[in-house]
Amino acid sequence: MARRLDVTGADGVRLTAWDYTPGPTATGDGTTGRDAPGRSVTAQAAGGGTALPGIVPQPGPDQGAVPRPSGRPAPEAHRAPAPGVLLLHGLMGHAGHWARAASRLTGGHRLVALDQRGHGGSEKPAAGPFTREAYVADAAAVVEQLGLGPVTLVGHSMGALTAWQLAAERPDLVRALVICDMRASALGAASQRAWQDWFRGWPAPFPSLEAVHRWFGDEDPWVETPNPARGAFFAEVMTEHADGWRPVFDPEQMLTSRETWVHDAHWDSLAQVRCPTLVVRGLDGELGRAEAQEMVRVLPHGEYAEIPDAGHLLHYEHPDAWREAVEPFLNGVLTP
Repeated sequence: MARRLDVTGADGVRLTAWDYTPGPTATGDGTTGRDAPGRSVTAQAAGGGTALPGIVPQPGPDQGAVPRPSGRPAPEAHRAPAPGVLLLHGLMGHAGHWARAASRLTGGHRLVALDQRGHGGSEKPAAGPFTREAYVADAAAVVEQLGLGPVTLVGHSMGALTAWQLAAERPDLVRALVICDMRASALGAASQRAWQDWFRGWPAPFPSLEAVHRWFGDEDPWVETPNPARGAFFAEVMTEHADGWRPVFDPEQMLTSRETWVHDAHWDSLAQVRCPTLVVRGLDGELGRAEAQEMVRVLPHGEYAEIPDAGHLLHYEHPDAWREAVEPFLNGVLTP
């Protein structure tokens, strides 16, 4: 069972991380925590709503949250039991999206997944910031406060960009890197406008979780063929309110987060990554083969893996195939 770890991110933002390391002392100090994403949990949502099973909303002061002063190491920092692996979800995701993939990894790693700012159980500050710098600083704070470094960063989509930017900026913190289906090329203004229109087209609030599954798995105009896994992915990040089911995140904050990376290419920061790096793509994902192979060429120590039949949500849709692609790399870089 995973354990909850409270961390203080950049600008004092309260972050929630989840330790998925097998065994009774997953947190490193033997302490227990709240039930983790990926289990069947029903929690009281902020504002009185009921959280979806697998989602634990950010607690307020009356719910026992104990934020740590910025820069102060958590107790876990003093005895990390194994080489650290930090899992970073993509835009609109949450730590629990890694649960099935993490459960399949072996090799004695310490596995921690982060709810990034604005997502899952972490704080969603109304004023932000939701800049690249803030996301990267948050990840660095998690590594330092939980004693994970030098860490292997495993990121999906936006989380992969955060991972390689941290690896470029703080090589002292990062041992290795896994990039899951994230492009280095610019997406442009047209892409951002398409996302704005997409959010406006959501029939939210949804009357039921079944309606969430149907919309995102089949009825959404962006779905070319029925995709139950996509429906389940979005159902995990919905919470019940008096008028129906809404996302645990603020769509405007997601657009603000996305605005900070879609207009620029990120080849320069990728080329600055000096640690071993695995680029993984789904055959039907958003990262094309030619661009993925160019990313490997640009990386000083890049490797490539491809998962057949997988789309953008490769680790979520096909956790066994994802493990087969990723675990040999992890074991190689984490074996002394």
